[in-house]
Amino acid sequence: MRWLIVLATFLLSVLLYVDRVCISVAKDAVSNDLRLSETQMGWVFSAFALGYALLQTPSGWLADRLGPRRVLALIVTAWSVFTGLTAAAGGFVSLLVIRFLFGAGEAGAFPAVARAVYSWIPMNERGLVQGVNFSGSRIGAALTLPLISLFITGLGWRTTFVVLMLIGFGWAVLWFLMFRDDPTQAGWLGNAERDYILQNRQQQSPIDFPLEDRSESNNIGINNSVRPNSRFAAVLFRSPTMLALCMQYFASNFVFFFALTWFFPQLKERYELTGLQASLFAAAPLFCGAVGNWVSGWWVDRLFRSGQWVRSRRLPAMTGFLLAGIGIIGSAHAGGPLSASIWFSLCIFGADMTLSPSWSTCVDVGKHRAGVVSGTMNMAGNMGSFLTSLAFPYLLAWTSSPRPFFYIAGALNLSAIALWLLINPSRPLENSQ
Repeated sequence: MRWLIVLATFLLSVLLYVDRVCISVAKDAVSNDLRLSETQMGWVFSAFALGYALLQTPSGWLADRLGPRRVLALIVTAWSVFTGLTAAAGGFVSLLVIRFLFGAGEAGAFPAVARAVYSWIPMNERGLVQGVNFSGSRIGAALTLPLISLFITGLGWRTTFVVLMLIGFGWAVLWFLMFRDDPTQAGWLGNAERDYILQNRQQQSPIDFPLEDRSESNNIGINNSVRPNSRFAAVLFRSPTMLALCMQYFASNFVFFFALTWFFPQLKERYELTGLQASLFAAAPLFCGAVGNWVSGWWVDRLFRSGQWVRSRRLPAMTGFLLAGIGIIGSAHAGGPLSASIWFSLCIFGADMTLSPSWSTCVDVGKHRAGVVSGTMNMAGNMGSFLTSLAFPYLLAWTSSPRPFFYIAGALNLSAIALWLLINPSRPLENSQ
């Protein structure tokens, strides 16, 4: 039955990226309707990433404090409202504000999912579950490109955003009615499965709690007393593991957010394609990203079961960054849309191999504070997304070539390989001195 929870979070991930990528597919219609330039659209893309980044740590703490049931229902409702309000935008400023608030609304989704994974998923299944969840975002983004292109042609871009808002409301209601923050609270869960989860999930030790909470059971699923703690904050920002996690995730997002924003429009313009043609070429890397998540998740769990906890996080991530670096440089020198798509597919396959080990490590070292730890990493990563949306159009304007952007992205991915040598998933942050 715990895989019903994974199915729900997978569908959440699909919806998250359908709503996120829709603005990229609608770029031409929106920019023509609202008379926006390329650099203005770059700021619209970046406004989302900035709002998304700034609210990561606070929303992660909220998920630790209140539990993922209430927080995810609230988050999905909030971002769905701003998805719908995108249809009401009348110009550059209003669209900028709405997209910023939309990003802020989405911010806590993956940190809250990480908190749910900590309570519900045994450690030997953690890698695959993270891979499945993030593959949903890639599948959602890939399906969005051709399907939303057809929706926008048939319904118009404003109506399309309203339809997406209603779908989000439906998911939030079902999640709140079905999900419980801990297996011990789920009356529909069988005793055998409940016992299996409690015996095999990561256990809390007394040092993981603030002093006033140490009398609580190790099997507690949600710590309602988790509150901002100056000692933990100092450990969080002083930890080599945490700093390296943030920096490598910056590199990963710098590449991947390009796939969600500029890859489709630049492919369309660079090779003079129709919207449908460009959407098919741009969708292929995202499907490859989903496969990268599955492969990495399987590899993470296989290594972990063999007793190689540290390698189970490092090897998939380092391999992924190597492939991403090779793929992005190959795409820079592609001679046609097919070769550009193939090389970029290798890049996104590699970039997405880094997600399962990254988020699994956040749960490993954060434990009952997995929400705030993963939120902090995701905040740093999405500063990379923010810069990507601006770096590409400005570098293109300054150099008249897309290649400088690809070279910078390649260098970032290769440098991230070395960062993983500083990351130790077997040492919880509370134990770091």
